[in-house]
Amino acid sequence: MNNLITEFREVLGSKAVLTGEDVSSRIIHPWYPRPIDALCILRPTTTAEVSYILKTCNNHGQTITPHGGLTGLVQGCNTTQNDFVLSLERMNQIEELDTTGRTITVQAGVPLQVLQETVAEKGLMFPLDLGARGSCQIGGNVSTNAGGNNVIRFGMTRENVLGLEAVLADGTVVTSMNTMVKNNAGYDIKQLFIGTEGTLGIVTRVVLRLREAPKVHHTAFAGFDNFSQLSLFLRFVDRELGGALYAFEVMWKDYYELVTTQPADNTRPVPLEFPLYALIEALGTSQDKDNSVFDEILAEAFEQNLISDAAIAKSESDRKSMWKIRDSVEEFFRYGHAFIYDVSLGIRYMDDYVEEVKRRLSQLWPEHHCFTLGHIGDGNIHFAIAIGEDSLEAHAAVNQCVYEPLQPIGGSVSAEHGIGTEKLAYLELSRSDAEIDLMRRVKSALDPNKILNPNKIFHLEA
Repeated sequence: MNNLITEFREVLGSKAVLTGEDVSSRIIHPWYPRPIDALCILRPTTTAEVSYILKTCNNHGQTITPHGGLTGLVQGCNTTQNDFVLSLERMNQIEELDTTGRTITVQAGVPLQVLQETVAEKGLMFPLDLGARGSCQIGGNVSTNAGGNNVIRFGMTRENVLGLEAVLADGTVVTSMNTMVKNNAGYDIKQLFIGTEGTLGIVTRVVLRLREAPKVHHTAFAGFDNFSQLSLFLRFVDRELGGALYAFEVMWKDYYELVTTQPADNTRPVPLEFPLYALIEALGTSQDKDNSVFDEILAEAFEQNLISDAAIAKSESDRKSMWKIRDSVEEFFRYGHAFIYDVSLGIRYMDDYVEEVKRRLSQLWPEHHCFTLGHIGDGNIHFAIAIGEDSLEAHAAVNQCVYEPLQPIGGSVSAEHGIGTEKLAYLELSRSDAEIDLMRRVKSALDPNKILNPNKIFHLEA
């Protein structure tokens, strides 16, 4: 494929084509700093260049894997030494901000945090938010249907995409840059590319829905005696806040203890004496008026025994400190390599499910470490599990502990990160044979030569 690389360098310019050490000096994920292994990295600046790249690769049967910010946790961007990488890092322009229609049009390589800060200057908000906001890119968010902290109020990425542009494997550009909330004119083509991990086409431009920025945030940190108490409080606070609940982040004691003990530098807002904790945040319009209402709601929750202890953020500094506890996920690796999971299931099953996972882990590894948290309001749990080894065999055994109990309760092996290669063997636990067959048929129709992010989501048949 050296001739193909030479052709791309001649047509696109030297800055658009990286080879050799310029490839291997990059890592596949900040938590797992393994060098990228690929023939080259192609860095287009326009949709037309993406189209040319894909058409050329398709004609030569050359596989190509898209890269965004490389913050996913399912090895969805993994490559082999025979693959080309398509990086959209140079397609990083904000094309239009419509403050009247409350939309923004961006290229796929725009980092999430850059977008958030840009719209904030205009008194607007893009509600998608996640810990990797500083490095993840909008194209990757769309391609994985990213979730994060605010799903309970504003939904996944899917709910915040109005339109997009994507390039098919044969170079065909599909432009569906809809700016309207309501548009029922035929098939909603954008859904073919949201959450499909770059296996059906490469997202190049996106139209996103914006919201008015809140004037104030009301934040509290609470402790609970049991999961039943917590789940009742979730319903109570959502009802009493009248739709203003913005985040409901739950931490089990194992995680709370981890991130509030040295060497972590977080201060505990409530004592370490409860099995469960929650970070609650609501949006408001008036500091004084809404604070009073928020305080009254929490006081009533105390009276009804729906919370056991709580601390209310009295300043922006307090708020940031509480969120820092939730976001201190780098502590996962204090005990060596940790296997990371994101699963989803019905809230009514969560308590029993978590206990079952921990029971299975304890049977196999009595000295294991399991840290548990999640976006419980939308049914999402994260585990970080350290067992003292990171072999493929050990990983498979931990996978069984986490994934097998999901099937009988209708849970999903992936809440927000997708399937990638990490969960290839477990897709069938969450999707029926008919669903997987339809996925394959769609893949074959749009990418018959199987060049786009091959062997992600499911293994390609010969």
